[in-house]
Amino acid sequence: MDHPFWKGAFLLSEQADLEKLKRCNSEELWIDTSRGLDVQHGNSEEADSERVAPELVQLLPAERRIEKVTLIDELVAARKVHAKTKAAVIAMFGDVRMGKSVQVEEAVALVDEIHLSMERNSNALLSLIRLKTADEYTYLHSVAVCVLMVALGKQLGLRGEELKQVGVAGLLHDIGKMAVPNEILNKPGKLTDQEFDIVKNHPRRGWEILRTVYQADEPALDVCLHHHERMDGKGYPERLSADTLTLHARMGAVCDVYDAITSERCYKKGWEPAEAIRRMTSWKDGHFDETVFRAFVKTVGIYPVGTLLKFKSGRLGVVIEQSGKSLLTPMVKVFFSTRTNGHIPVEVIDMSKSEDSIVSAENPEQWGLDLGKI
Repeated sequence: MDHPFWKGAFLLSEQADLEKLKRCNSEELWIDTSRGLDVQHGNSEEADSERVAPELVQLLPAERRIEKVTLIDELVAARKVHAKTKAAVIAMFGDVRMGKSVQVEEAVALVDEIHLSMERNSNALLSLIRLKTADEYTYLHSVAVCVLMVALGKQLGLRGEELKQVGVAGLLHDIGKMAVPNEILNKPGKLTDQEFDIVKNHPRRGWEILRTVYQADEPALDVCLHHHERMDGKGYPERLSADTLTLHARMGAVCDVYDAITSERCYKKGWEPAEAIRRMTSWKDGHFDETVFRAFVKTVGIYPVGTLLKFKSGRLGVVIEQSGKSLLTPMVKVFFSTRTNGHIPVEVIDMSKSEDSIVSAENPEQWGLDLGKI
C-alpha cells in the first residue's frame, strides 16, 4: 500500500506515471493485458494464452485501504512530507518570479503524499501547518491551505481525482503573489490604498499564470481566481456572490482565511486556533458558505490541534488530536499546572473519558509558553 498513486488500480497512460512506477520500489503489480495495447507476437492462440484473465482485476480494490497509525508514528513521515512540500513550493514560486512555467505534475505528486499521510493519521500534518514564521508565511501558507483543502474535501465527501485536484488548488492558490513586489508583500506597516490594490490583483495574476500551464485543472484555476470572493458579493476580484461561486472556491475561501488569521505575519500576531474558529463563527455577514464552514469546523474541531486549554483541575494542555467522538472532547497533552505555575509530568488524556473538564482556551503567551517546544 506504500506507493505514490492516488488509486491502487488505474489505467497507465502517461509516461510520467510509468517512470514513477519504476522508482517507487513496489515489488509486484498486476497488469490486465486484455485492457491494454499489448504487443502481439507469435500466433494468436499463443498471445491469448499469455493474457491475464480480466476477472483478476476485479479482485483488486479500486482504492486500497490505508492502515491507520498513531499520531507519534505518523509525525516522522509527516515532517518529511511537510519539508519536501515546502521546498517544492519555494522552488515553484521562485520559478514563477523568474518567468518560468509551473511544473504542476510535481504539485500533483506532492498532494498524493499529503493524502497518504492524512489517510494514515490526519492530525500529524494538521499539527505541523501552524509551525511557520512570518518570513516563511508566503510558502508555508500554501502548504497549509493544501492540507486543509484535502482534509475539508474528505469531510465533504470528495474522493479520487476531485480530492487530489482541490489539494493542488490549495497548493497553488496564492501563486499570483509572486507578481507582487517583495517590498509590498512583506511590508510590516499598513499598506497604502495603491499598494493594497496591487495585492488585491494577485488572484487574477495567479489565474493568468496557471492558465498558460496545460496541466492546470479547472479547480486550481477556479480557487486561484476566487479564493477571496465572499458569499455576499463583497469579495474580490470579481465580486461574485453565492449563486456563482463553486464548491471549490467556497472551500478555498474558508481554508485561506483560517490559516491566514492563525499565522504570524510581518505586520500582526496570529490568533490562537480556537479563537479563530470562534471569530469566524461570529461573522454572520455572508462571508462564508455555512455548509462548508460547518464541515470545516468538524474537520479541525472546536478546539483545533495546537490549542492550549485550561482545565477545571488547574492544569494546562495542548490539543494533539480530535477524538472523533465529539468536537468538545479532543485528545490533549497535559504538561503545566497553573496552581504551581510550573511544568508537571506530561500526560496524554482523552477528554471523552476524563473526569476533568475544559474551562477555557488560553493564550500561550499569557503563561510564557512556547507550544512549539512541547
